[in-house]
Amino acid sequence: QLGKLLIKCSAIFLVSFLSQICAIAHVTAKTMPHEDAECRKGSAPNIRDPATRELSVVVPSYNEEDRLPLMMDEALDYLEKRQKRDPSFTYEVIVVNDGSKDQTAKVAKEYCKKYGSDKVRVISLEKNQGKGGAVRTGVFSSRGKKILMADADGATKFADIEKVEEGLKNLRPWPKEMAISCGSRAHLEKDSIAKRSYFRTLLMYGFHFLVWFLCVKEIRDTQCGFKLLTREAALQTFSNLHIERWAFDVELLYIAQRLKIPIAEVAVNWTEIEGRELV
Repeated sequence: QLGKLLIKCSAIFLVSFLSQICAIAHVTAKTMPHEDAECRKGSAPNIRDPATRELSVVVPSYNEEDRLPLMMDEALDYLEKRQKRDPSFTYEVIVVNDGSKDQTAKVAKEYCKKYGSDKVRVISLEKNQGKGGAVRTGVFSSRGKKILMADADGATKFADIEKVEEGLKNLRPWPKEMAISCGSRAHLEKDSIAKRSYFRTLLMYGFHFLVWFLCVKEIRDTQCGFKLLTREAALQTFSNLHIERWAFDVELLYIAQRLKIPIAEVAVNWTEIEGRELV
């Protein structure tokens, strides 16, 4: 009886939550206040300015002092090697410290010192805003023609950016220079179900159904934190984003569909990483 009650309550919550996403997705968002940035020279960049880098990587980080180094080492090793092969390729990694209570900011600043403030920047938020709020802060301060969202836990292999880049390329011509390519774990669903409890599997299917029924019909995995956007697509979607926590991806893709932005879904390698916090 308790299990049935929990399932019923969870379903009611999901319906209510996703209905709110549909209701507010096209309400004009308030301007995001500027946050103080560390490891940065000159005036703060703005997404409305012309792009000056090929790629911006936005890494939302909340209490990630232990896992962030693995992700940063892998990402920067890949980006540096790619730049050596192609000197015209320029990049920046923006670590958004989302009000962490540990040494996340200190860890991130070490990479700023090692690689320089032009390649690694750290933006610290005094209070935790949630993953969506942290990503939006990084996006609004980005300089790249393309902007990649990447989780701090390194669950997705960073080299898979080439797969999502190919997905973006295949969407050309981009209407009004807007397109989005989403990394996807949908191809791994059968393996994940085998490792989950019946209750968690039921909630997963319930969430997927409600997302499909109420919001996003064309994307099987809306929650993978590996998404690549053109600069204009990032500007238009994040300017209208209201959800600041774990399900912000659903609203982001819903807005994209309403704006008729083409979206690709690309299978990527993904590993379950322990210690993830739901924010």
